[in-house]
Amino acid sequence: MQGIYISSWVQESMGWNQSPQHSERSQPRSIYINDPLKNNFCQNSISTAKYSMWSFLPRYLYLQFGKTANAFFLFITILQQIPDVSPTGKYTTLLPLMIILTISGIKEIIEDYKRHLANKIVNSQRTLVLRQNSWCAICWQEVSVGDIVKVYNDEFLPADMILISSSEPQSMCYIATANLDGETNLKIRQALPETAAMQTENQLLNLHGKIECEGPNRHFSSFVGTLYLSDRSPVPIGPDQVLLRGTQLRNTQWITGVVIYTGFETKLMQNSVKSPLKKSHVEKVTNLQILALFLFLLVMSMVSCVGAMYWNQMYNMDMWYMRKKGFNPHSFALDSLVFIILYHNLIPISLLVTLEIVKFTQAQFINWDEDMHFKESDIYAMARTSNLNEELGQVKYLFSDKTGTLTCNIMTFKKCTIAGIIYGDHSDNSEDYPKCSQTSPSYEFNDPALLENFEKGHPTEGYIKEFFTLLCVCHTVIPEREGNNINYQASSPDEAALVKGAKNLGFVLTTRTPYSVTIETMGESFTFEILNVLEFSSNRKRMSVIVRTPMGQLRLYCKGADTVIYERLSKNSEFVEETLSHLECFATNGLRTLCVAYTDLTEEEYQHWLQEYEKASTNLQDRIKKREECYNLIEKDFMLLGATAIEDRLQARVPETISTLLQANIRIWVLTGDKQETAINIAYSCKLISGNVPRIHMNATSLEATTEMIDQNCHELGCLLGKENDMALIIDGETLKYALDFDIQRKFLNLALSCRTVLCCRMSPLQKAEIVDLVKKHVQAITLAIGDGANDVSMIQTAHVGVGISGNEGMQATNSSDYAIAQFSYLEKLLLVHGAWNYFRVTKCILYCFYKNVVLYTIGLWFTFVNGFSGQILFERWCIGLYNVLFTSLPPLVLGVFERCCSESSLLKYPQLYTVSQNGETFNTKFSHLAIWGSMIIWLVFFSIYSSLWPTIHIAADMKGQASMTLICPYFWLGLFIVPVICLIPNVLWKSIKNTHNKSLLEEIRELESRKIPGTDVSQVFRKRATLGSFQFPSRHPCEVVLRNNSVDLNAPHGYAFSQTERSVVTQEELVRCYDTSAMESKTFRKPSSLAEGEDRRVSAAHVLR
Repeated sequence: MQGIYISSWVQESMGWNQSPQHSERSQPRSIYINDPLKNNFCQNSISTAKYSMWSFLPRYLYLQFGKTANAFFLFITILQQIPDVSPTGKYTTLLPLMIILTISGIKEIIEDYKRHLANKIVNSQRTLVLRQNSWCAICWQEVSVGDIVKVYNDEFLPADMILISSSEPQSMCYIATANLDGETNLKIRQALPETAAMQTENQLLNLHGKIECEGPNRHFSSFVGTLYLSDRSPVPIGPDQVLLRGTQLRNTQWITGVVIYTGFETKLMQNSVKSPLKKSHVEKVTNLQILALFLFLLVMSMVSCVGAMYWNQMYNMDMWYMRKKGFNPHSFALDSLVFIILYHNLIPISLLVTLEIVKFTQAQFINWDEDMHFKESDIYAMARTSNLNEELGQVKYLFSDKTGTLTCNIMTFKKCTIAGIIYGDHSDNSEDYPKCSQTSPSYEFNDPALLENFEKGHPTEGYIKEFFTLLCVCHTVIPEREGNNINYQASSPDEAALVKGAKNLGFVLTTRTPYSVTIETMGESFTFEILNVLEFSSNRKRMSVIVRTPMGQLRLYCKGADTVIYERLSKNSEFVEETLSHLECFATNGLRTLCVAYTDLTEEEYQHWLQEYEKASTNLQDRIKKREECYNLIEKDFMLLGATAIEDRLQARVPETISTLLQANIRIWVLTGDKQETAINIAYSCKLISGNVPRIHMNATSLEATTEMIDQNCHELGCLLGKENDMALIIDGETLKYALDFDIQRKFLNLALSCRTVLCCRMSPLQKAEIVDLVKKHVQAITLAIGDGANDVSMIQTAHVGVGISGNEGMQATNSSDYAIAQFSYLEKLLLVHGAWNYFRVTKCILYCFYKNVVLYTIGLWFTFVNGFSGQILFERWCIGLYNVLFTSLPPLVLGVFERCCSESSLLKYPQLYTVSQNGETFNTKFSHLAIWGSMIIWLVFFSIYSSLWPTIHIAADMKGQASMTLICPYFWLGLFIVPVICLIPNVLWKSIKNTHNKSLLEEIRELESRKIPGTDVSQVFRKRATLGSFQFPSRHPCEVVLRNNSVDLNAPHGYAFSQTERSVVTQEELVRCYDTSAMESKTFRKPSSLAEGEDRRVSAAHVLR
């Protein structure tokens, strides 16, 4: 039904699949260090292109003849080569078909060339590799398994590696994994003690041995291997020593590592899916229409064959003048072929090439759109394929990543509440400050009243001082001096934002030693002795430190979620209710909140607890659990100081864009690898969730629990199941694994479709693709996926339309996408304007092409009845051959390029128009008139020249002199005027009656626009139609539902969210004990010139790609 599709075995045999088959575990491998000749594994180059130099011709031809129309015309071309069969000559179909294939091929080459350029930018990035006894700067694509690679701060890793050594204490390093899992906090990796000392060039050159490890697989969090060094015992290697391609080195001067997986064998690429061959819905419908026309062609041919048999039986004896020696009447089969060839242009041969040109031009309009030009980085929108332009106008479900797509991955200290008083910027206008500027500080705290109260003896002065002292002491941040400046390095972006915010207000963290921190406040220095760090975990939802203050007092500082802090408050704690109401206010605005509190300890109390803590720390079983139980013993009787509010900064105009898309009846699902609390905060910040909307939390650890939870919620929804309701569904990756089980996935999908908002958290890249595929298969709607990281590639490729954000997480998502934009907000114009226009343009272009060919060959059918069903052609053969390619090519082409359903301003101002179908048929007068009259002139000029070629040029002898006779005939000119008028009268009458009694919404908008009356309020049209019930707005206030089961949260949100590395190879206490910044030199670091030059070339090349 949808044409001829490429079978998977053909793709396999021709090597078209870019990514390998994913297996749970492949064969183990042995990797020889510093011995490249023994390592024979795949290359490190990555390609997202469709063609290579050698595969272009066979693959292109296979793809083109996989289209129904092209396959049909190839069949006709073959039939025309049979002698005495074709009434239209041998080459009248072959020549236009070759022109069409050539034009389409040029378009494919141009688009694929851009993909090759993008791949080249990625593969040509430079890195340092130890080769030929020295460090050499080579391209990523030249990196091989077994190479020793050196990576510097802020660089992306070129391949999967085992960490050998680093510049940091205890051979640690920090990596940003947002590109893989969407998490904002940094991860810690640590080299093995056996290799940690190997830092110099000579030491690394003398490193010999091998690594035996598992084969390539897609599991990010697992790795099993063994290191065999010469003259040493084998050492086990785990995930804490593995650095993955796609991660970024942060807060670390340099690291060295040995490459274990390259190219498509890296874990990042193992999580990708096969690049699908995407076809738009309109293209599939067009194939059905072509099939219907083919059936109509067969009917016409059969009718003509039956007529020929009847004519021969009735008049054969009287046609003595047509008989020749050895004459035999044609057989039914031969007559069928003759009439199929005669009528074959009923299917417009120019349709596909017209669509190719139209879509290519539409793609250029997207590329040239200045409204989607991000001037800060000089990045334009890019249509990487033009085959899906009209699909942009039909999107129903939008799947969005969070980190880097909706947010900038920049935390800012925005507000706080201290002693019941709110401080900070009280304006909620998101346009008051710049978005996503890479140079912007991590604080935007703007309230002079706070320092005023602190400096002028306000009653809350003591609370303010203790509040910011806590922020400067209770954390794992490392201060580093660069000249006179202090930079803060932290695995937690939240902690970094709080410490920087405190610094801006005069509370400066200056030094950290293994057992103390020093802060400066108003010119005075205070040193706090760090006795114990009570570590943060997702279960505890808090972090504490026990310190000895400069006055010798034992004190416990704690920051964490309001739920865990409030249940540990002392009865004497003040400002409880005020702080709680402020937390609700912060959470409603999408801010990430933390409560801060303290308690004073006695020496006896502390020593007694310390004994219990030492016992728990030496416990051989359940050590972590015992420690956390021990933490609970001392974390009590807190005095509440207040709460902080951090903004995970959104990209520009994200809330407004989401609001507009929701009005356009586009449902938005957020799929992220980040934590659940973070996703909820962003949903509030983006206005995806508002007020006290019921939130279904699905966190289960078994299939049975997941099934019970789904069944219970579906049962309570009752008849509202499957309808959009005013509630949110929040599910994590572990539960989703069970929810996608074959037996319950349809129930889960029905529950998800019943919610206004769906948030999927802690997801792997493949889970994102599975969710998109689930909706794509079971819901008859067009899906769009948008993301900026390598972990979004799978869902981008799975969705009907994939959009990549040209962000800070590499180019993997952009290179794998169908369309690339620089900001999420550009999606508004891409869909509502370009998408809507392209859909109207393409569908009208197709219908026009069908219409003009049906008109021509209906005339041919009538002529058959009066020529004895002899297969005689009415028009000269080359006139027929050029009818589609030349004479009637301009009107549908211009219609497909310039037609507009209504103005850009109306489409953006009233997103409800996105839901209107393409029933209106109004031409763009200026260009349409030019095309129609131009086509007539082309025909008349061709007719005059073609009929005068004989005998100067020996072609078209039967056309000799026809122009001189026809063009002076008054009946010809009368018919040229009367026939189009008579043909258009029924259409004009129908539209007049319809627009008088049942005018569509689109026609009303067009009518108001055409009047061009200043100050016309188009919204009156919506109000009028809503009153009459003729138009239903996309529901902005869906049905309210009351659910009472345990999985539903009906409480007001308090906004808790905190990103921190937990249960790492290096504990949080070990981390703070590692650093002595008082003894560290100022970090002045410069990359090798060869790498810096490579980065400059890469940046300049990125500006060329548009």
